[in-house]
Amino acid sequence: MRNDRTRRSSVPLLAGSALACALAGPVQAQSAPPTVEELARRLQAIEQRLGTASATPAPADANGLADLDQRLRVIERRLELQAEEAEAKAASTPTVSLSASKGLAVKSPPPGDVELRLRGLVQADGRFYIDDDAVPQNDTFLWRRAQLNLEGNWGPLLAFRLTPELAGDSVTLLDAWIDVKFDPRATLRIGKTKSPVGLERLQASGATELIELGLPGELAPGRDIGLQLQGEFAGSTVNYALGVYNGTVDGRDAVTTNPDNNFEFAGRVFVEPWKNDSNAFSGLGFGIAGSSGDKEGTGNNFLPRYRTPGQVQFFNYRSAVLADGEHTRWSPQAYWYRNAFGVIGEYISSRQEVLLPASGARESLDHRAWQLVAGYVLTGEDAGYRGVARPNHPFTVGSAGWGAWELVARYGELDIDDDAFPVFADPNAVARNATSWGLGVNWYLNANFKLVANFTQTEFDGGAPAGADREDEKAFFTRAQFSF
Repeated sequence: MRNDRTRRSSVPLLAGSALACALAGPVQAQSAPPTVEELARRLQAIEQRLGTASATPAPADANGLADLDQRLRVIERRLELQAEEAEAKAASTPTVSLSASKGLAVKSPPPGDVELRLRGLVQADGRFYIDDDAVPQNDTFLWRRAQLNLEGNWGPLLAFRLTPELAGDSVTLLDAWIDVKFDPRATLRIGKTKSPVGLERLQASGATELIELGLPGELAPGRDIGLQLQGEFAGSTVNYALGVYNGTVDGRDAVTTNPDNNFEFAGRVFVEPWKNDSNAFSGLGFGIAGSSGDKEGTGNNFLPRYRTPGQVQFFNYRSAVLADGEHTRWSPQAYWYRNAFGVIGEYISSRQEVLLPASGARESLDHRAWQLVAGYVLTGEDAGYRGVARPNHPFTVGSAGWGAWELVARYGELDIDDDAFPVFADPNAVARNATSWGLGVNWYLNANFKLVANFTQTEFDGGAPAGADREDEKAFFTRAQFSF
């Protein structure tokens, strides 16, 4: 209240001072003090601009001075009321902002605890396969992603996100969750979100070093539907996620409903011990993740199909095989970012009990994959798990700015359990092993636009008739990405 009274009392004083200066005119331009008539005429001109003008100037006597004082008080009060109206309007008007880094945002009036943010991601890809004589693939252009992301806060307790995927032949819902934020150490997420297992899969789609995920991503679950408790503590150096979900097969998002009446439990703990320090290990993080649950059924909703980084399928089970029992995954993982350099490493094991009803054959098959991904930003910007945030010198036609340039490399392997052959998988049609390496260059023209080129080569063990090896896959992928 005291601050309000002080502010209110200062309005007339400031207004009076401003009017006095206006009425007095420039000091150097006056050789003598202005007369009452001159002051009255100038005051009348100000009143006309404010809509409070009197009919005639004040007379040149003491009564005229009293009239000028009264009219000045009217103007002061008018200015005070206008200031109060402007303040009240500002206090009841939402704030709308648009920026390259944060997209479109609408925030409620103070205290501003309701906020909506609209963001987007568009990726246009080109896929070209080289020397694909034995296993021909279609070269093509396609929209890989076209996503609109509506997220925000609804008061201090609730947050949410809705992300439809518009690319492809039909619209799908990628993310659809609500967070109940009890505490930074304990937030309950309800809905569809990324399962907390694969390190590279947990990266944002626009921040991965190469265009498509590596081989460990084929063993990790995608998005799933359920309840997830998550949080961070110890100065944000330790974060965790633990949840129960409908369950999904390796490398895929969950279907809209639980297909077999079984649930899957998944969790992850990730530690960055020196995150808040300024030393060589401040960008080091490591952790472990895993999942466990039963699966019972046949078909693509129960048993996986594995693809190369070139997005070509190289392994699947025989059509008569069923998932029939426990499915467990575990994955140690780590990354390290130091200035312009970054490296990601992860290993994952996926074990599934399978059954061939015709013969009664049963086996617990353990498939494994690992990879290392390294990158270096040639132009000196900091590398990070969320990608290069923005170039130091964005690309501009006709100037010295060339954006940020990053070189990346990846090597990985996926091994199929030997016990899968020949009963549960056909060795003449699918490979026992895939080993893949890739090189790429990322050009960040500015904070919103990126051009990417990748070459990957994958070699196989088996997968062709008479015990021969499947033809090497050589793929050249390009991408133009716009995000806001």
